[in-house]
Amino acid sequence: MYSHSRVLSHHYLLLASHKHFSRAIASQGQSSSFVRYSCSHSCSPRLNPLIIQQYRCCGQCSVLTRAFGEDSFDLPLLDEWDLDGNSSGYFLSSSDVTAHRLATLGRGRRRHRKKFGIIISFGLIIFSTMLLLYIDWCAWRIVRLPLPPFYMTRPFLISAFLAAFVGYICIPFFQIFEFIQVFKKEGPVRHLLKKSVPTLGGLLFVPIGIFVTRALGGFSSVEVLGAAGATLAFAAIGLLDDIFSLTTKQKRGLPGWAKVLLEAAVGTSFSIWLDISSISSPYGMKMLVPLPLGLVYLGQYYRLLTSFSFVSMGHGVEITNGLDGLASGIAALAFIGMSIAVLPICSGLAIFGASMAGSCVGFLLHNRYKASVYMGDIGSLALGGALASMAACTGMFLPLLISSGVFVVEASSVVIQAIYFSITKGLQRLRRYFLHMAPIHRHLQLSGFGEPTIVAGAYIISSLLALLAGYVGLVSA
Repeated sequence: MYSHSRVLSHHYLLLASHKHFSRAIASQGQSSSFVRYSCSHSCSPRLNPLIIQQYRCCGQCSVLTRAFGEDSFDLPLLDEWDLDGNSSGYFLSSSDVTAHRLATLGRGRRRHRKKFGIIISFGLIIFSTMLLLYIDWCAWRIVRLPLPPFYMTRPFLISAFLAAFVGYICIPFFQIFEFIQVFKKEGPVRHLLKKSVPTLGGLLFVPIGIFVTRALGGFSSVEVLGAAGATLAFAAIGLLDDIFSLTTKQKRGLPGWAKVLLEAAVGTSFSIWLDISSISSPYGMKMLVPLPLGLVYLGQYYRLLTSFSFVSMGHGVEITNGLDGLASGIAALAFIGMSIAVLPICSGLAIFGASMAGSCVGFLLHNRYKASVYMGDIGSLALGGALASMAACTGMFLPLLISSGVFVVEASSVVIQAIYFSITKGLQRLRRYFLHMAPIHRHLQLSGFGEPTIVAGAYIISSLLALLAGYVGLVSA
């Protein structure tokens, strides 16, 4: 197999396949900047499926191409392209920069991004561990009852270790059985290069979070049992969606309306179960929403709020699950914020949240940039259902909104994009799209930000939101 530096050693630069390059140019519109390369050559290239052979030049030509880079534009670097038999290429001849230098520069940038991905992942783990240790240290002041040592840190660390260990064992089998993630064709070009990454990673960490909760807490409270049941129900919907996607080799699995109906059915069933079950509420009555200024009784509207929370959280996490390590890291921080908020009301749910946060962190070690596995809809929907169930059992909807702020923004960007497109559809002088591409992390990508940079920013924002959500929950309770 010829290396890229050897194949392109005579200054012949393969920019992109015709299909991918055209799509990248179209996605940027007419405002894209171009660089003109001129040379005293008129070339007659001859393309082999695997080897780009040397060709002779006999005249003058002018090649118009675009300056590129993986972070600045939506085009990958040389070493990430698959030279298969179905790709046709553009070539240019340059006497200034050799392909070997470009390939070396590309490898250096990728190594830097991988190191940055490792740093932000371990930074998230250290922050989460230190925060939970502090909460355990002052938990007796919050609950006013003696709790076992390392009440929340222990399930967090155990789940993280088990999820990481199971991932190292099972991911090779996912690759063998070809559980490969399917990407949308209209998405960014560089995501088509991740076509060999397996999915269904939710099978690796969602059961572990529930198992650790069962082992340490024993499902002693009705709330924990209901939260675990709602999580598994949403995981089943996601698994069904992933199976349809894998069997049809298309990004869309279940129809959108069917998925919404199933999620709404689970949310409605959960709200009815809350109404008829005997939940130990410190307020002496159900259907209450604790707020910093007092308690609000919603009555039958509590069911509508519960169903809406389940549907919106499921879709919010699913939409955010588009970059390496984005959804798993944000979900871990959201679970920590919710665990702190619900600790005075239901300490068993705090164990459940810490266990789910730890399983997300353990999965993050395999899902960070560059990811070796994706969680799939089975993981994203299960995380959304778990967060919504914690809020529904305790009434902590305001801390849920705060801790899941990134999920809310991601889902809102899709809605805003659709509304803006509908309003400006008949107006030719206005832009037809509010963002380059929805959701907002795609817009940031096409604006020139790299994946680890976007993920690091989201982690910082989610960390602050988790602290705020925990504080608001403690004040409200």
